[in-house]
Amino acid sequence: MDQPGTEFPGLESARKVLRTVFGYDDFRGAQAEIIVEMINGRNALVLMPTGGGKSLCYQIPALLRDGVGIVISPLIALMQDQVDALRAAGVRAGFINSSLSAEDYQQVMRALRSGELDLLYLAPERLSQPGTLELLSSLRIALFAIDEAHCVSQWGHDFRADYLSLNVLHQRFPHVPRIALTATADAATREEIINRLELHDARHFVTGFDRPNIQYRITQKRNPRVQLLDFLRREHNGDAGIVYCLSRKKTEETAFWLEQQGFTALPYHAGLSAAERLRNQQRFLREDGVIVVATIAFGMGIDKPDVRFIVHLDLPKSIESYYQETGRAGRDGEPATAWMVYGLQDVIKLRQMMDDSQGGEHFKRLERIRLDAMLGLCEITSCRRQALRQYFGEEAPDQCGNCDACLNPAPTWDGTLAAQKALSCVYRTGQRFGVAYLIEVLSGLESERVLQNGHTHLSTFGIGRDIDKSQWQSVYRQLVARGYMGVDHNGFGGLYLTSKARPVLKGEEAIRLREDVQEVSSRTSKTSRADVGMLPEDRRLFESLRICRKKLAEQYDVPPYVIFHDATLLDMVHLRPLNAQQLLSVNGVGQGKLSKYGEEFLRIINEHELDLV
Repeated sequence: MDQPGTEFPGLESARKVLRTVFGYDDFRGAQAEIIVEMINGRNALVLMPTGGGKSLCYQIPALLRDGVGIVISPLIALMQDQVDALRAAGVRAGFINSSLSAEDYQQVMRALRSGELDLLYLAPERLSQPGTLELLSSLRIALFAIDEAHCVSQWGHDFRADYLSLNVLHQRFPHVPRIALTATADAATREEIINRLELHDARHFVTGFDRPNIQYRITQKRNPRVQLLDFLRREHNGDAGIVYCLSRKKTEETAFWLEQQGFTALPYHAGLSAAERLRNQQRFLREDGVIVVATIAFGMGIDKPDVRFIVHLDLPKSIESYYQETGRAGRDGEPATAWMVYGLQDVIKLRQMMDDSQGGEHFKRLERIRLDAMLGLCEITSCRRQALRQYFGEEAPDQCGNCDACLNPAPTWDGTLAAQKALSCVYRTGQRFGVAYLIEVLSGLESERVLQNGHTHLSTFGIGRDIDKSQWQSVYRQLVARGYMGVDHNGFGGLYLTSKARPVLKGEEAIRLREDVQEVSSRTSKTSRADVGMLPEDRRLFESLRICRKKLAEQYDVPPYVIFHDATLLDMVHLRPLNAQQLLSVNGVGQGKLSKYGEEFLRIINEHELDLV
C-alpha cells in the first residue's frame, strides 16, 4: 500500500468529481487508490465494509473514463433507487431489467447507443443473454463493476447461478477494467471470486471489516417472540429494521404477529409475488419505522442508511452470511444493534438442510465447517467483534467495548461432569435419540417412551436430577456446537458421539461451559448524533428539514435518503448555510442536488434563523 497522502495520476480529477457531483470533500480509506487503479484501466478486488463507500469506487472512474460503466447488480428491485440517487446528483444513469415498460426500455436503449449514459445497471441474468453481450460489444465500455461479488462463491447466494458465468466479461472484453466488490469474504471465498471472474491480475484492497457502530449481541432462545418484543419496545420502538427468519412460513407469521403488537411489519420472501415483494421493499425504503421480516432473499445491496437494528430469530448458516446481513444496519455510522437468539433446534435444522442439499461432499464439508464457525461465535465468552474480525484474517484487540461479551461478560462453570453424563447418556441409549428424550432419561422421568425402550434400567437413568431441563438443554447445545456430538441423517435430530468425545468420557479433558443468563439490555435509549447534545432549537430545525425532505421525496417518488442522508441534514443544522455557496460546503451536497433541492432547504434554514432573531 502507498503511504497516506500520496498523490496518484488522475486523483485531482477524481476529487473534483467527488466534490462537485457527490458533495464530499475528500475520500475515505482506500477509495482514492481504488479509483485511480480503475481510472488507469487496471482490475481490482475490493473488500470494504457495508457503508464504507464501495459504490464511489466505480461510479467516479465511470464518469472519468470514456464510455459507459456497466454495473452488475443482484437485485432488480433496488436498481431504480440506485439510479434515482445518481440522477439526483446529476449523473446520467439508467438500468435495464424486466420491470421496464417497452417504452422505457427503448428510451434507455436510445440513450445508451447515443452515448448519453455514464452508468448502466444490469442484473446478471440480463447480462448472460446473447443479445446483451452483442449490444455491449458495439459500445464503448468504461469499466465493469461486479457488485456483491461473493455471489460467485459456492457458499454464497446460490439462487443467482448467473453470477457463475461472469467470467464471460474477461473473455469478451479483455481490455476493459473490472472491479469486483463485496463486504464479506474469507480467504477461500476471495480465491473463488478471483478464479471464477478471472481476476488473477487484480490488485486487492482489503480495507478492514470492523463496524464499530454496530453492537453485537447473541442470546439463547427461550420464548423468542417475547424476547423480540422486549428488545424492540425497550430499545428500537419506531426504528426501521430487518428481522431474519429461516423459513417463509415463519417470516409471514412473525410479520403478522408484529402488526398485532402495533408495529408496521411487512413480510419478504421468494414465495411472494414480484409485485408484493417490490411493494413491501419500497415501503421499507421510503417510509419511516418500517420493519421487514424476511428470509435471506432480502437485503442485498440495500442502501437505506438508517436501519437501526438487524434481528436473527434463527441461526445463520455461516459467519459470512451473518456479517453480510448485520452489515445492513447503521450504514450512516450511527449506533445500531445486531441482535440474535438461537437454540439447539437451529443447529439440528441447518445440519439436516446441509445433509439433504444437492451439493457434492466437498461443498457439504465446507458448509459444515462454516456452520461450526458460526456456532463457535455464538458460544464464545470472549469479545465477539474480535472473533468476527479474526475470522476474516484481521487483527483485533481483546475487547471492543460494544458487544454483549464485553459489556456483560457471561460467567462460566466447570461442566466436565455434566458433559460426561450427557455424552454417556447418548452412548447408552444407542446414539439415535434427540435432546428432549435424552433429558427425560437423565432426569429419571418414567415417560411412556422411556418405559417402552427399557431405558429405566440404564446406568445413566436419573443421574442428572441435580440439573434442571433448561440447563441440560444448554449443556447439549454447547457440546454440539463444540463438535463433541453430531446430528444424524434420519431427520429426527438424533445425536451421536464424535471422536472428540472420547477424551472427555475418559477424564482426559476438562470442559468449561458458559452459564446461560437472562440478557441484560445494553442500550436503553437511542444515542445517535440527532439525539445527543442537540439544543431544542436545533432539534426543531432538524425536524423541519426532515419534513422538507419527506415532501420532496414524495414529489420525486424516491426514498428520502436519495434526497439527503440524515448526516447531511445534521451538517446543515450545525453549519446553518444561508446561501447556495455555503450550502455547497455541507457534506453530501453537490451541484446537482444544489440546483434541484437547494432552494427548499435554504428557505427552511433562513426562516428558522429569522425566528431566532
